[in-house]
Amino acid sequence: MSEALLVTEAPLADKAKRHVLIPFAIVTLIWGSTWIVIRYQIGGAPAGWSVSLRFAIATVAMFAYARAAGISLHLPRRAWGPAAIVGITQFVLNFHFVYRAEAHVTSGVVAMIYALLVVPNAIFGRIFLGHGISRPFLGGSAVALVGVALLFDHELKAVTGDSAATALGIGLTLCGVLSASAANIAQATRGATGVPVVAMLAWAMLFGTGIDVAVAFATEGAPVFALSWSFFACAAYLGILGSAVSFPLYFTVIREIGPARAAYSSVLIPVIAMAISTILEGYVWSLESIAGGALVLIGLVLALRSRSPAR
Repeated sequence: MSEALLVTEAPLADKAKRHVLIPFAIVTLIWGSTWIVIRYQIGGAPAGWSVSLRFAIATVAMFAYARAAGISLHLPRRAWGPAAIVGITQFVLNFHFVYRAEAHVTSGVVAMIYALLVVPNAIFGRIFLGHGISRPFLGGSAVALVGVALLFDHELKAVTGDSAATALGIGLTLCGVLSASAANIAQATRGATGVPVVAMLAWAMLFGTGIDVAVAFATEGAPVFALSWSFFACAAYLGILGSAVSFPLYFTVIREIGPARAAYSSVLIPVIAMAISTILEGYVWSLESIAGGALVLIGLVLALRSRSPAR
């Protein structure tokens, strides 16, 4: 890593840490549970319609919240481009890749791969936003990624079935990671900053949902949904908590501490997902997975104590 990428600013202020701690924790806990819920939702409808239903619910919730809270939905001309990019990359590409990947590999493997989001976020943040990367952040990230590698190795050993299907699932997930990273960067650009997160996300979700529905009709025909309370409960959970609540909090954290640090939610999420799986699915921890989880937490502490990115 060249010196040009490194910064020497003061560490993230305690006030800033306290300001983002609660939304960071809420997002991590909610998204740590969504991987399991997605598995249940896609069992009740084709992937395209599962994504469409999720974000149709989320869009209604976002506009309803904005109206109830008195938040203006007006977007200046400069913000429409970033909103469209977020709509396409986050609410179309990212989730279509994820939902289709989970048809080939377990939700645990998908969650593990998404922990890599911290890497493209740091790189793209440097290229497009001018954010620096400190040595302590790199060191903490390296420790955390070793932990993720241990967790991933443990999960991959549990995968059975067609190796080609597994490779496809991993490839789709990596495409989803890059799409999510593009959205993270787009909403932190000059065209988006200064615009209320709720307003930008409401229009981005509406735009993305329209494309989701068009893609679903083109690839899967007329909508088909399982007529069960559990399917619609999962869709509501993913649409309201997993989207309408989580994304505004997460994007606000990005604006506060930068996309690289914010992406640490994706590093912690696999640990949360595995903890939930321990309770609901009887997941059994091995020495390898325990060591991996411990390294993830250590890396998080080291990275968040690092010097702040150039803003």
